[in-house]
Amino acid sequence: MSVQRVATRYAKSLIDLARDNNKLDRIKEDVMGFLEVAKNRDFKMCLQSPIINTGTKTKIFRELFDGKVDQVTMAFFNIILNKGRESYLPEIASEFIEQYKAINHISTIRLVTATEVDAKTIDAIRQKFEAAGSTRSNVEIIHTVDPALIGGFLVEFDDKLYDASVKYQLEQVKKQFTGNLHIQN
Repeated sequence: MSVQRVATRYAKSLIDLARDNNKLDRIKEDVMGFLEVAKNRDFKMCLQSPIINTGTKTKIFRELFDGKVDQVTMAFFNIILNKGRESYLPEIASEFIEQYKAINHISTIRLVTATEVDAKTIDAIRQKFEAAGSTRSNVEIIHTVDPALIGGFLVEFDDKLYDASVKYQLEQVKKQFTGNLHIQN
């Protein structure tokens, strides 16, 4: 079975479990916390290691998460560990977040600017996207700064990319000049 298929099924199960217990937002926070821990190389290697037995992995999970996550989340982790699916947990967690966003009508927009932008500007951008109707009703903006853009911005959402950066425009001008064989001296 493909990783995506496994992740989708287990994420859906966790969503259903969270909804049945009226803890969807709490479980989402737990999953976000897990994804932060999963960025740790050693932890990720532990999840994927066939040498480390289930008992040891369960102890590690208990040490890291017991008392810090909801009982429903901890029970879900135990089920995954007992079924030997722990190597899929990062993908399951990511898929859970995607399903959570779909349920709550949240679109994520990645905004990259050349310089820092104030919260007022980001809020104005959020309102424009919400009003345009090209996204779901709620917009979440993830803002990063990339000085290599020189100026302007880059917006990415729903597999679309809008590049209004100075860097991109300079690259386009360069392509026009290098492709033009009829430049007169």
